[in-house]
Amino acid sequence: MATDDRDTVRQEFRAAVNMTAAELERWLGSDESQAVGQKDGDGESTGHASGRRIVELLRTKKDDLTDDDLAHMRKVHGYVQRHLAQEPSKEDVETSKWRYSLMNWGHDPLKKG
Repeated sequence: MATDDRDTVRQEFRAAVNMTAAELERWLGSDESQAVGQKDGDGESTGHASGRRIVELLRTKKDDLTDDDLAHMRKVHGYVQRHLAQEPSKEDVETSKWRYSLMNWGHDPLKKG
């Protein structure tokens, strides 16, 4: 992958993921985090598993990122963009499954900045 492409993927990932590794790790340990999303055979949702991977990615030096890491970063960016477009209009966003799902993917829509 060309350096420019790698940089673009990293920038888009950082724009989508607005939680720190520590914030996300704490969130993933909560009951709310584990209660949302489609579960796999092990009982973990796709978003929760992605969140664990995002924590690792946030702690990985840019020169150590693999093509597989960058592919997951692209997937995260795409998911966050699609999910943000589905914001509920009549629901209390703060405690919504919509927000909780986004947070599993490293994005808190209520976080400022």
